[in-house]
Amino acid sequence: MDVDTRLLRYFVAVAEEGSLTRAAERLFVSQPALTKQIKQLETQLGVRLFTRSRAGMALTEPGRALEARVPALLAEWDGILRETRSTAGRAARVLRVGFMASAANEATPHIIAEFARRRPGWRVDMRQAAWSEPSAGLADGDVDAALVRMPFPGQDALRTEVLLSEPRWVALPAGHPLAAREVIPFRELWDEPFVAAPPGSGRWRDYWLATDEREGHPVRVGAVTDRPDDWLSAIANGYGMALAPASAARFYARPGIVYRPVSGIGPSQVGVAWARADDTDPVVQDFVRCCLDNRPRPEDVTG
Repeated sequence: MDVDTRLLRYFVAVAEEGSLTRAAERLFVSQPALTKQIKQLETQLGVRLFTRSRAGMALTEPGRALEARVPALLAEWDGILRETRSTAGRAARVLRVGFMASAANEATPHIIAEFARRRPGWRVDMRQAAWSEPSAGLADGDVDAALVRMPFPGQDALRTEVLLSEPRWVALPAGHPLAAREVIPFRELWDEPFVAAPPGSGRWRDYWLATDEREGHPVRVGAVTDRPDDWLSAIANGYGMALAPASAARFYARPGIVYRPVSGIGPSQVGVAWARADDTDPVVQDFVRCCLDNRPRPEDVTG
């Protein structure tokens, strides 16, 4: 009997969340669709995996037995996929690099140029990730290395090195009353609606909503977006404002949106990330060294 790994991933999400609603949000699927997939898995296996109650989804004995084995199975399969894709890239002399938003800012072209000098005949394939993938595809093995914004979910399972740090600013509609201020204390933004990343991006989403710096004040979410263009449109249309790195004012300038410094919150960090298994991969490590050698000096980071 063959079981789709997607069904197993859905099973793990429900088991970890203990709730169909939370698992559906994490997986970006509807709750009815998720319910259908869990029932399909139970039918294929011929056992009941969960009991449902007001308290949520509780694992049955067969469910607990499956939960004990599935994560390792999926990790092994992901490793096989990562190795297969990486081998294909090596044969074509292509290094796949995922990135979020503006990657490593102005340092990005210098990093790529340095890599081309170190590895003649090789090409860097830059792949922009959606905000629902804050590891920029690295966690799923879709890329060999990534330029990321930290912190992000799953960071502890990967290798990371910080390349630069810059202040977090706020992007807001040009007609907003606060747009005329030179610097805005974060406390004055607490009651404003924010444009947020999808819930499944976890602590990455929370970081860009600064949930830990609101002293327990709840977040008002005015819109949820997964791509820079949609994010900009939501802000320009007045659905909310959003925290952003100071460099967004350079890379994502748009009529109808202004960027202002914010006081009372910590900075944003850009890093290079790679899988632990690639600690001895000479090509990946060459790219990491190119990133580290081209880190901007603190005085060169504007904002």
